[in-house]
Amino acid sequence: MKFLRRSLEAQVLGISGLALGQIDFESPKGDPGLFGPDSACWRVHGDFTSMLIGGISGLLLQALHPLALAGVWDHSNFRQDMLGRLRRTGQFVAGTTYGSRADADWLIARVRRIHQRVVGHAPDGRPYAASDPELLTWVHVAEVSSFLHAHLRYRNPGLPGAEQDRYYAEIALIAELLGARTVPRSRTEVADYLQQMRPQLCCDDHCREVVGLILAAPAPNLQARPFAWLMLRAGIDLLPDWAAQMLGLHLNPMQRRLIRVGVGGTAPLLRWAVRNGSLHRARRRMGLPGRP
Repeated sequence: MKFLRRSLEAQVLGISGLALGQIDFESPKGDPGLFGPDSACWRVHGDFTSMLIGGISGLLLQALHPLALAGVWDHSNFRQDMLGRLRRTGQFVAGTTYGSRADADWLIARVRRIHQRVVGHAPDGRPYAASDPELLTWVHVAEVSSFLHAHLRYRNPGLPGAEQDRYYAEIALIAELLGARTVPRSRTEVADYLQQMRPQLCCDDHCREVVGLILAAPAPNLQARPFAWLMLRAGIDLLPDWAAQMLGLHLNPMQRRLIRVGVGGTAPLLRWAVRNGSLHRARRRMGLPGRP
């Protein structure tokens, strides 16, 4: 059992942001970072399975915005290094949630510098800039709404509404530090924002190609292929119905049921195996037991 646990944990951490190193989540001792252990962010971001599913769903949703997609298309190497993109995103989310204040500030400053270089024109001729506050808000809302949706489906369906609103209010800080403005800070504001954004979204040839690449992303090894397949389909299943329809991603009721049963059986095993993730290390930094 110890060998199985170590093997599973190594595979999980190998595709997470921890594989990049650079951040010591266990120091300096007592540093609460941007949010601290009593925050809603620490709770919502603490489960690897739901965060991975939410991250996949968020990427698919983000791809519907033609200007956000143009920046990724022109300036990212995701087509050659999908796993690297996943790790870098995971590092940013984990580091700004669970890292020390200095590490969180470093990650945010680094992303802001990268955004300054991401400028160009979309295929329809419109200019884009990754530092555009409106684009930053879109990317943020698509991501964090997917994280929370996944948490509610696969980790804690009973999370009180007030805690869900607290999560949105807390995590808005990250978007604002990156340069976003008028960031939604509650369930109602997020729902209204997504509804208002729908006329600006579309699924064009670039979007379809990116979605195809995401869904065909190779697993890090042979043993992980079934898990990767399941997580990708769970990400589709998590999409709002209108977004799945725009993307042409259809699952029938039986497929949805099998996906949710599969994730429900896999997630507890991974929670048992992972004892040294970002959350566990951050809790040790704060002098708390490794598991909440």
